[in-house]
Amino acid sequence: MPVNLPTPTPESLLPVRGVLLGTAEAAIKKPGRKDLLLLQLPPCATVAGVFTQNRFCAAPVIVAREHLAAGKGVRALVVNTGNANAGTGEAGLAAARATCAEVANLLDCDAEQVLPFSTGVIMEPLPLQRVLHGLPHCVADLNENNWHAAAHAIMTTDIVAKAVSRQIAVAGKTITITGIAKGSGMIHPNMATMLGYIATDAAVAQPLLQRMVSRASDASFNCITVDGDTSTNDALMLIATGMDDAPAMVDENSAGCTELQAAVTEVATLLAQAIVRDGEGATKFITINVEGGSSFAECKQIAYAVARSPLVKTAFFASDPNLGRILAAIGYAGVADLDVQRIRLSLDDVLVAEHGGRAASYREEDGQRVMRQSDITIRIELQRGAAQATVWTCDFSYDYVKINASYRS
Repeated sequence: MPVNLPTPTPESLLPVRGVLLGTAEAAIKKPGRKDLLLLQLPPCATVAGVFTQNRFCAAPVIVAREHLAAGKGVRALVVNTGNANAGTGEAGLAAARATCAEVANLLDCDAEQVLPFSTGVIMEPLPLQRVLHGLPHCVADLNENNWHAAAHAIMTTDIVAKAVSRQIAVAGKTITITGIAKGSGMIHPNMATMLGYIATDAAVAQPLLQRMVSRASDASFNCITVDGDTSTNDALMLIATGMDDAPAMVDENSAGCTELQAAVTEVATLLAQAIVRDGEGATKFITINVEGGSSFAECKQIAYAVARSPLVKTAFFASDPNLGRILAAIGYAGVADLDVQRIRLSLDDVLVAEHGGRAASYREEDGQRVMRQSDITIRIELQRGAAQATVWTCDFSYDYVKINASYRS
């Protein structure tokens, strides 16, 4: 089960003025579940996004990038689960474009104003006719209160839907931010969200919105890992509908810009952490803080070496304080001039290692006590500078292997 991750309730998810959402059961992989989502946006909306850095990126990623670059504005986003439409060559690109064309026909907009997204099994043809058949049902279901249904419609191996809302006050006006995400396995930057959509009714110029989503992603989805595998389909989209009647934010000096950036980053962080808490087979949520580094990059490098180590992750699953595995991961992280005599390693309040070896005060029963917790913090103090970085990960359990061994069945 997910690690301390409650299921979002419909009433906790606030509508964002200008965003309509509709879902359908298209039987893309299996019948009897919602697997198609359509978001309709107003003409005044701006949209920005970040995408996977995987060179074998999926057809919808290629098409979405092309359509964003066309600069015609975005009127709709369409998401299917059950099939990634990745590793599908020209046929996959044609299917993604046909999906956009049908959405454009249904919503009376240009095909280049539609962004497609897919998630599911890689290297299998997209069942295009099922997608096209489901789209009119999505249109009939369009409603601003459908965030809860939307969060469920984009799930694959997720156990719990991931959705968060926040509101802030700017110049006497209330601005709403609501986001959904899906992801449970194949999670690792760049960037590691699988799929995420955050919307606000603020008015934000597109260049500023692009900077906002990049900053939010770097502080959230690019700080998580479940299994070290970067998906072919990752995308995080930020939508600003401009329906709050306030002056548009055009740069960092605009009124409310700092507050909106903080709120968007908070929503993104909660969604990213939810992905780790719902990591396939996860039983532990692990925060890795690396402090006192000479640069942010080296801190992140060390944090990820620990976070993606199968030996570290399996030890945490077993609550086995075989903590030399963490030291080994720090050592092979690739920071050549580390002085291991200066490094301090702690689990929560328990000092484990210092001066190049086991701390004199450390007792194995103390380490095991911490490792039995469902939420655990690893603190690594490098004592060579002022930089720090945080990464969130989970353990590896038997269920991770079972889920991925039978993923296509």
